[in-house]
Amino acid sequence: MSTEIAGAGVVITGGGGGIGAALARKFAGAGARVVVSDLSADGAQAVAEEIGGTAVTADAASEEGIQRLIAVARERLGAIDLFCANAGIAPNGGPETPEDVWARAWDVNVMAHVRAAKLLLPDWLERGKGHFLATVSAAGLLTSLGSAPYAVTKHGALAFAEWLSATYRHRGVSVQALCPQGVNTDMYQSTGEAGALLMGASLIEPDKVAEDVLKAVGGDEFLILPHPEVAQYYAARATDTGRWLGGMNKLQRKVEDALG
Repeated sequence: MSTEIAGAGVVITGGGGGIGAALARKFAGAGARVVVSDLSADGAQAVAEEIGGTAVTADAASEEGIQRLIAVARERLGAIDLFCANAGIAPNGGPETPEDVWARAWDVNVMAHVRAAKLLLPDWLERGKGHFLATVSAAGLLTSLGSAPYAVTKHGALAFAEWLSATYRHRGVSVQALCPQGVNTDMYQSTGEAGALLMGASLIEPDKVAEDVLKAVGGDEFLILPHPEVAQYYAARATDTGRWLGGMNKLQRKVEDALG
């Protein structure tokens, strides 16, 4: 169930920077008609102007924001062929993180996907085609030291993408989960020294992620892994979980020792 990019109507949330902006440039360069959405009006507008796309200021964390985005996108594109649920947040902390921060992470990282799919599926199922790309992160396959809300909600995003694929692939709906590890974005920069210790050695640029997506979006693989080693970590997590958790705890202690 491949997706033809040339001429396709593509929507990207979190498109004002980082991976989202890189995706917008790559898809537009391949001939797609792109709607760039972001909470930052300036960010969305700048990328849209650069690629000849349409900017939509919308909060992916809200039901109203997703409704508005899809309504405007349909007005401009006629039909949405590929929806990139890319917006995400990674607040630091564990169980002590305030309830409202947990709730927003859940809304942005999971419910934005659910709300978009709810609106997209009726048309896709009627047409017999549609493509949903979820930016899940390696955190959804593994974990995210330092951010329990990110780890937990990205696991949720992966679970929802898996469910969509298992439920609708025979009806023409393609679903893929994009799971990079360290990517040089504002989110990575906000992790500071801890992030550099954990991900700095394997850091890649957003453009590399977008290139991998463009290559994979026409194929049948569910997981898109810009860092191939993540597949090995994922297999180790599944086949020897205790040992894998021991390794992750070793990394946690390394970060704690380095940061004092």
